[in-house]
Amino acid sequence: MNDRRRSLPAVSTLLEQAVDAGLTTRAPRSVVVDAIRATLQQARQRSGEPPPEGWLAAVEQRVIEQSRRSLRRVVNATGVILHTNLGRAPLARAARQAVDAALGYSALEFDVAAGTRGSRQAHTRSLLQQLTGAEDALVVVNAAAAVFLVLNTLAGGGETLVSRGELVEIGGRFRIPEILSKSGSILVEVGTTNRTRLRDYELAISPRTRLILKVHRSNFQLTGFVTEASTAELVALGRVRGIPVVHDVGSGLLISLEEYGLGGEPLVQHSVVAGATVVFSGDKLLGGPQAGIIVGPRDVVSRAGGNPMARALRPDKTTLAALEATLALYRDPERALAEIPALTMLTAEPRALKRRARRLARRIPGAHTAPGTSAVGGGAFPGCELPTTLVTVAVESCEAFVGALRQHDPPVIARTSEDRVVFDVRTLGDDEVAVVAEAVRQAREKA
Repeated sequence: MNDRRRSLPAVSTLLEQAVDAGLTTRAPRSVVVDAIRATLQQARQRSGEPPPEGWLAAVEQRVIEQSRRSLRRVVNATGVILHTNLGRAPLARAARQAVDAALGYSALEFDVAAGTRGSRQAHTRSLLQQLTGAEDALVVVNAAAAVFLVLNTLAGGGETLVSRGELVEIGGRFRIPEILSKSGSILVEVGTTNRTRLRDYELAISPRTRLILKVHRSNFQLTGFVTEASTAELVALGRVRGIPVVHDVGSGLLISLEEYGLGGEPLVQHSVVAGATVVFSGDKLLGGPQAGIIVGPRDVVSRAGGNPMARALRPDKTTLAALEATLALYRDPERALAEIPALTMLTAEPRALKRRARRLARRIPGAHTAPGTSAVGGGAFPGCELPTTLVTVAVESCEAFVGALRQHDPPVIARTSEDRVVFDVRTLGDDEVAVVAEAVRQAREKA
């Protein structure tokens, strides 16, 4: 008889209040009604307890949440540069401007000079040829698609040789053996997990062998008693036997970063010079949009482009616009390092990071700076730790505090360590220092 759920207001009553408050002029009526029903349902689950902030305020907050885009900007304070969950490489300003210019009608498949139909691949082909030294280039939607397309084109119905030490699993539980199977090629494992010699490939070749695939172990390391055949050795073997070699180099590194303490990632150009067909991502170390890029001998790339699956896997105009603008920056390596965010963060000077951390700490009462390490992420430079300066804040509940940071607009994504929330300034822009400080202030108020 005392159940407070009996006294909950009717939907029509709350809707009338929402209309009077102007909510239906700021959001569709259907959204407001859904927000009212959800608010009432939550109150029922609390045994009829009304929202502490009041009915109208609770409905308004739900309307805001339901109207907000889910794919939106976040502030990355984790220190993971190529954070897959946060979209991997952020685009350079030039790439963003190029995307904006391409959003309307664009010369996607139109040759403006000749006034005839053109090829969407023309926007990036010459740049990729120039930067990698390859005879030809093809762009598809992502690197997994590029591997699939090459395998299906060159080895469909035949065998592909892969070292047991290179049967990797990439993000989302996608595995090289599974991609091979879907491509229509038969996997032939070569060598052992830690040691695969050129002789192992020679012994594995059969009349059904169509391809030799070499895969860079981008997201893990093998150390100790390890041997592998080089790309050049495999290409030489392939030429004698008439078998093409494909090298999946992973992250698409075009500039050596060894002077910054980052080694172990293969340069695309080195594999091209060795004579392999090279496959790599656009949104990792290259610093561009998500894309799969194939560069190599003209006959191989042309065959891949002629595969009917190439149309199903082709990129859209925004991808090509961003990729073209990103590649253009590489014409001047110094400009690429200065303007492509992923490269800028990878090569940031420790002194600059320390200054940024101090600026952030001064804005947050009780915050402290401490040395720490950042991660490259994105399956690149596995095991590499980049020295950085962290800003730490002691809190009562890390889980509640980082949850409050995520409720900020824009959401701030941080990491935790014991009883402290940690902000790594390596992945923060100078203009985001004030955003993080304000998010911390609001989170403390909520706490």
